Amino acid sequence: MALTGRTAADIAASVEDALRDGELAPGDTLPPVRALAADLGVNPNTVGAAYRLLRDRGIVETQGRAGTRVRQRPAAVARDAAGPVAPPGARRLADGEPDPALLPDLVFPDPSTWRTLYTHPAIYPPLEAAARAAFAADGLSADHLVVTSGALDAIERALMAHLRPGDVVAVEDPGWPASFDMLAALNLTPRPVPLDDDGPDPAEVAAALREGARAFVLTTRAQNPTGAAVSAERAEALRAVLAGHPDVLLIEDDHGNAVAGPALHPLGPATTRWVHVRSAAKAYGPDLRCAVVTGDATTVSRIAGRLRLGPGWVSHILQYAVAEAWTRPDTAAAIERARLAYAERRAWLVDALAERGVPAHGRSGINVWIPVRDETAAVAGLLAQGWLVGPGRRFRLASPSAIRVSIGTLGREDITPLADAIAAVAGASAGGTRTAPAYSTV
Repeated sequence: MALTGRTAADIAASVEDALRDGELAPGDTLPPVRALAADLGVNPNTVGAAYRLLRDRGIVETQGRAGTRVRQRPAAVARDAAGPVAPPGARRLADGEPDPALLPDLVFPDPSTWRTLYTHPAIYPPLEAAARAAFAADGLSADHLVVTSGALDAIERALMAHLRPGDVVAVEDPGWPASFDMLAALNLTPRPVPLDDDGPDPAEVAAALREGARAFVLTTRAQNPTGAAVSAERAEALRAVLAGHPDVLLIEDDHGNAVAGPALHPLGPATTRWVHVRSAAKAYGPDLRCAVVTGDATTVSRIAGRLRLGPGWVSHILQYAVAEAWTRPDTAAAIERARLAYAERRAWLVDALAERGVPAHGRSGINVWIPVRDETAAVAGLLAQGWLVGPGRRFRLASPSAIRVSIGTLGREDITPLADAIAAVAGASAGGTRTAPAYSTV
């Protein structure tokens, strides 16, 4: 690796180029400041400024005498949204995709009569009414609403409304890779919180908040990748923990929406600053990048204010489609069919694995999380048998090895061969005894 540059900006760009070209990898140590300055013939302060730029961009982290290292999830590394390539003939179960056959038909406005001008309200009024009714049915206050371009957009804007670089955020582990990447890009520090099938461990959440976490992000149901769903009892326990930390920002992600499975048990408003995010993409179609956010007046107002400084508003054409989807009886019937189908497919696989002595988790959503002894070997072994699944390392911070299997398109005929293949690779030790590591550290 040969870094170049005479200015801090050029040196930082050289490090980013090395990352993209594969000359640097996550965890690699950058040269000491004085050594690199000597090599480049610049003042050490210039290299120090370059490293600060990289740290502020979420690319490197400083570890005292251990030096400056590339973060394990550097924000500069663009990830392929399409995921790993499946060889010809392999079944692709690595994407978390819904079944196209179970997505409802969407209704969009007539382009010959639809007119949207700059003077319109940011929220399409029928969507506002539909969202208020939906949130009220789930026991959530809907006095303050804002529409964002999907769940991740809402979570990022909520974090930016209150936090600053360096702040600690309590997050589920295993968790959503995109949210980990976003925290790195914002230069926020994740504090992993283990979870079980009923949601985050209250004792670990309490510990994270005592340690200074300024925000807590959780998935209410259809947790990615584990399928966890917050139960009524767990919600009550978490509310009790949050009651002792009223200034913590609570972010609830309901990306799974009505197809998730179990009933919703929200926590908000358990703190002074909170938002609940309901996305349309997973249930109604991945290209429907639209989420409605309810929360406290200050947080919602700050999110709306930042939107006005950028895109201004989410397309009313998308908002129209979501409003129709949330109010049409035929769409509600289609969503209920999808919910039941996904629940059946999860149960097929989890039960088949249990019969083979393999623990698996999939209480809600469209993924099943399966602990394995060696996920690299498990993924390779399954691919050799024609099944492409997701390696757990993308979803883990400190939790044990596992694989994620997306059940969205599984048929009944797939279950026996898939379960047999997973059982063959899940946890066989060198001595032939099958063992399964814990799902989390709870």
